[in-house]
Amino acid sequence: MINTREIAAEHRLSHWSGIMQERAASGMSIRAYCKSIGLHTNVYHYWQRKLREAACRELLPAPVNSGENKIAPNGWAIAQPQSATAENAVTIEIGKSRVTAKHGTDLELLGNICRMLTTLC
Repeated sequence: MINTREIAAEHRLSHWSGIMQERAASGMSIRAYCKSIGLHTNVYHYWQRKLREAACRELLPAPVNSGENKIAPNGWAIAQPQSATAENAVTIEIGKSRVTAKHGTDLELLGNICRMLTTLC
C-alpha cells in the first residue's frame, strides 16, 4: 500500500537536499545564499537539521531478525578489512575532510561522521 505521507516527506527532503547542494556549489555563505533566494536562515537551518536526522535514521542498523545490519546509507559500499590487525586503517575523504578509522572503530559512529560531513560539503 502506498503511504502518501512518506512519499511527501521524501519529496520535501529531496527538495531541500537540492537547495543545500545548490548553496554549497554556489560557494556562498548560508546567510548570503538565503538572502539571494529570499529564504529566512531559520528555515534553512530547520531543513538542514531535518536532513541530518533523516541521514542518521538511515544509518541505524536494521532489526536483528531481518538478517541485515545496515551500517552504510543507501548507495554506499561497505568495505571489509583484509585482516584484523591494528595497523590496518581506512581513510575516507569527503570534500576537504579526511577521516581515518582503525580496526575496532565504532562503525555506527563512523557512519554518522561521514553522513554529517557529506551534508556540510
